[in-house]
Amino acid sequence: MSYEPLGGRAPLDYCPCRYPGSKLTFRGPRRALTGDYIVFLGGTETYGKFIREPFPAMIGRHMGETCVNMGWPNAGLDVLLNDPGMAYARAGARAVVLQVPGAQNMTNRFYGVHARRNDRFVRATDALMRLFPEMDFTEFHFTRHMLRRLQAVSPERFDLVREELRTVWVERMVELIGRDGPPVILLWFAARRPGRDCDGADVAQDPAFVTRPMLETVRGQAAHLIEVTASATALRTGTSGMVFSQIEAPAAGELLGPAAHVEAALALIPALRGVMARR
Repeated sequence: MSYEPLGGRAPLDYCPCRYPGSKLTFRGPRRALTGDYIVFLGGTETYGKFIREPFPAMIGRHMGETCVNMGWPNAGLDVLLNDPGMAYARAGARAVVLQVPGAQNMTNRFYGVHARRNDRFVRATDALMRLFPEMDFTEFHFTRHMLRRLQAVSPERFDLVREELRTVWVERMVELIGRDGPPVILLWFAARRPGRDCDGADVAQDPAFVTRPMLETVRGQAAHLIEVTASATALRTGTSGMVFSQIEAPAAGELLGPAAHVEAALALIPALRGVMARR
């Protein structure tokens, strides 16, 4: 791994770029949205935080196809559904790979999130304040922090919030996958299997709250569901091969490393070859 002095910037160049219609800054290099190309939508793993060559870049190199990385750190369904740039790029693509997002980072009947930075907690609704009258919601800035606190205060009342998130997740995933356009390949990319350890909001349990029945409900809308649970070997490598500054080490330690990205790329390539062959 690579370190810089405490507080220094990581030496990894993400080649930030923009695409038509979007206010977001994506990982580059910027690709032309012409001809045959594959769009990758997702969160921090798709973006490849601290990773020199994330799985979209690996796939582009091995397949010889143009791969457009539109991963956005901590993306939830709000930004995936509503960003015009993502919709524009998707409409012209030959295929879309959608990393399965967690259910915590989206506006629902209990709380609102920032329209673009979906991990940012914006407000509690009256329904949540009635459910947790003892809580001071002004102290929260991030959804994960807020949800962990609610679960600690009252697991029984938290169940109602979690079930709301799961219901809304299914509705919005069906809407997102079912939109007109190219085939969508769903990618489960996590350190856990679907359905295991899915009741908490800790990073280790991402995609937060997503269960096997939820996946089965939405998979019919997609061309393929590719499940990549990082192997024990990949998990043992930890942050080896990742690039980050000393101050970023805790955040890097919570993410899947390069070995897991290789596993994701190898799992996706056969499905993508099949889709791209239908020209």
